[in-house]
Amino acid sequence: MKTYRFFPLVTAVFVTALIVSNILAVKQIQIGPFKLTAALLIFSISYIFGDVLTEVYGFAKARQVIWIGFGCNLLAVIAFITAGMLSASSTWALPGFSTPQASQSAYDAILGSTPLILAASFAAYLAGEFLNSYVLAKMKVWTGGRRLWMRTIGSTFVAQSADTGIFVGILAAGSLVAPGDVGAIILGEWLSKVLYEVLATPVTYPVVNWLKRRENEDYFDRGTDFSPFKF
Repeated sequence: MKTYRFFPLVTAVFVTALIVSNILAVKQIQIGPFKLTAALLIFSISYIFGDVLTEVYGFAKARQVIWIGFGCNLLAVIAFITAGMLSASSTWALPGFSTPQASQSAYDAILGSTPLILAASFAAYLAGEFLNSYVLAKMKVWTGGRRLWMRTIGSTFVAQSADTGIFVGILAAGSLVAPGDVGAIILGEWLSKVLYEVLATPVTYPVVNWLKRRENEDYFDRGTDFSPFKF
C-alpha cells in the first residue's frame, strides 16, 4: 500500500477544524442582514482540506478521513458531556461567575450540546462532506483534471446546500430555531461558505499543486466505489 508523507498532516488539520468549529457554533453573529454562527471562522477550512484530500488522494482516502473526523468529533462530544455530568468542586468558579452552580451553567451552555443539536450536526456533516467529495471526484474525471476552481466551488455549492439545509432544518423542526429565522440563517451560512471557498481558491491552487508534487500523486476516481459505508 502506498504511503503518503503529508496525508497525516492534512487529516489532522481537517479534524481539528471540524471539532473546533462545533464548539464555536454556539455563538451567533450578525453580518449585515445575515445571521451566522461563529463556526464559519474555521469550519470552511475543513471543506477546503476536504477538497485537497479528494483532489490529491482520491475519494477513498477522503472517505477514510471523513469517518475519522466523525469518530473524533463523537469522542470529543462524549468527553464534554461526561465532564459536565461530574460533580463540580465546591470552590470552582469561572472568571465572572461567583458560584459553582453558575460556572456549571456556563459550561453546559457552551459545551453541553443537546441531543437534537448533536444529531443535526452529525447528519449535516456526513451528508455535506460525502457530497463534497463525490461531486469533486466526479467533476475531476469529467474535466480531465482541468479547472480546479470550478470543481472546488461547484462541490461546495452543492454540498453546503445539503449541509446547511439539513442542520438548520432539523433545529427548526425541534423548535431550536425560530421559523422566521430559518431562511436568513440558511442563506447566510450557505452564501458565506461558498464565498469563503471562492476567496480561498488562490490559496487552494498552490497547496494542491505542492502536495501533488511532493506526494507524487494526482488521483483520478475512475471505477471507484463511491459508497460512503466502506471503511
